[in-house]
Amino acid sequence: MAAELDTVRLDKWLWAARFFKTRKLATDAIAGGKVHINGQRTKPGKEVKPGVCLSISKDSLVWDITIIALSGQRRSAKEAVLLYEETSESYEKRQQQIIQQREQRELFPFSGQDHKPNKKERRLIHRFKQG
Repeated sequence: MAAELDTVRLDKWLWAARFFKTRKLATDAIAGGKVHINGQRTKPGKEVKPGVCLSISKDSLVWDITIIALSGQRRSAKEAVLLYEETSESYEKRQQQIIQQREQRELFPFSGQDHKPNKKERRLIHRFKQG
């Protein structure tokens, strides 16, 4: 980790901290209002430093974090976790959302899969419609 850095661009930090796979995705998320600094919208080129509070919305999940360290390079996931500290309320809320989403997927396993009925399914549909 680069301790010599005073500030880093927000999009670069989000990419280095592994919130987004590419800087382009990080830039799009920031421009789309998915990332807030201290509760306010920001721009991808905004310089961030340790102590800044971020709110990141991604895939219906929300992280409330505080930047601890800066890095301009993408490192391993173990090192990326050391760049920030998540609030306990944020962590609990996110875990609850993940459990809810998992339960919904188990209840409705075929959601989003549109397919043409095969021969057996067509026969069952015809029997059902004809009585």
